[in-house]
Amino acid sequence: MPKPNRRIQALPPYPLTDVPGIKRDLRARGVDIIDLGTGDADLAPPPAAVEALRRAAGDSGNSRYPFQLGLVEFREEIARWMHGRFGVEVDPMTELALLIGSKEGIYHLPFAFLEPGDVTIVPDPGYQAYVGGTVLAGGVPHMVPLRPENDFLIPLDEIPADVVAKARILYLNYPNNPTAAIASMEYLERAVAWCREHDVILAYDNAYSEIAYDGYRPPSIFQVPGARDVAVEFHSISKTYNMTGWRIGWAAGAPELIGALTKIKTFCDTGVPFTIQHAGVAALRSHADWVPGNVATFQRRRDAAWQALVDAGFDLPRPAASMYLWVPLPAGVESEPWARRLLLEQGVAVLPGKSLGAGGEGFFRIALTCTEDRLREAAARIAQML
Repeated sequence: MPKPNRRIQALPPYPLTDVPGIKRDLRARGVDIIDLGTGDADLAPPPAAVEALRRAAGDSGNSRYPFQLGLVEFREEIARWMHGRFGVEVDPMTELALLIGSKEGIYHLPFAFLEPGDVTIVPDPGYQAYVGGTVLAGGVPHMVPLRPENDFLIPLDEIPADVVAKARILYLNYPNNPTAAIASMEYLERAVAWCREHDVILAYDNAYSEIAYDGYRPPSIFQVPGARDVAVEFHSISKTYNMTGWRIGWAAGAPELIGALTKIKTFCDTGVPFTIQHAGVAALRSHADWVPGNVATFQRRRDAAWQALVDAGFDLPRPAASMYLWVPLPAGVESEPWARRLLLEQGVAVLPGKSLGAGGEGFFRIALTCTEDRLREAAARIAQML
């Protein structure tokens, strides 16, 4: 039987692929599982999006191929939303690509711009799609550890010159998964300037732009002067609207960058279903009335989980954004064996830092995906492990 090619063999294992089976077996034995491992909230989507989907499903015209053009109304609503939210103008027809979730677009970007052996600069820990897309497109990921002493930012000035010479894409993700770090405008300005100087595409993963607390408002990369020359920004309806399984998002950028990504997609898929795009329109239109209440729920969960962990002896900052807590383990404790023991012995599922890259060793991630009481109970069980 033929073996998988070298690119497949070069991929790291996807994080904890056996854990769903373990959780299923534990539940079958009556174990009370508190699942904080996956960024998949237990909250409902906006009612307007659900109703729009119901209506759209009853229209036979929405069963046709959407292709990459998709629903013009959705494109126009995205453009209106980006202008209202960030003050950014985008052409709905030439500067947007509709995505089957932002992960799909992030994965496909390297296929449009990498030659074999080209380098991408990847945060470590980080979203696995950055590495997967790079490797399967024939590129080489250069992993840059995200360290507390650097505020979990990529120190651009410390990237080796030989790496910079081969670099074609820089991935940035703020608010960050998994560290929950945020980036100042001053840092983003330096990142744009660095990409312009070195002719590097800035892939800005802005999936958590709307989950922020205490008055903080994460920016768009396009609020930085000059970013349009180098940046592609990815947005997701998944996290903001509790629609992770609906698979819908978009990429924004200059026509040359978006056109190349769209061309790749024409050979891979036939677009986001019209029914889901109608739901996306309704979700975006519900932003002002619905999102603040959803974020308030996440903020209560953040406060409850953070306080419970601090009371249990952990030292971690209270994050300003995202739906995660990035928790340091005691020195010498390896994250993957510890997380497995936590699940088996205490019934709490968390994401070990190392599963998102070697740079995540020494930490674990908690997702704010259940009620405050359950988060407090999880913190108590975690404390028993330590």
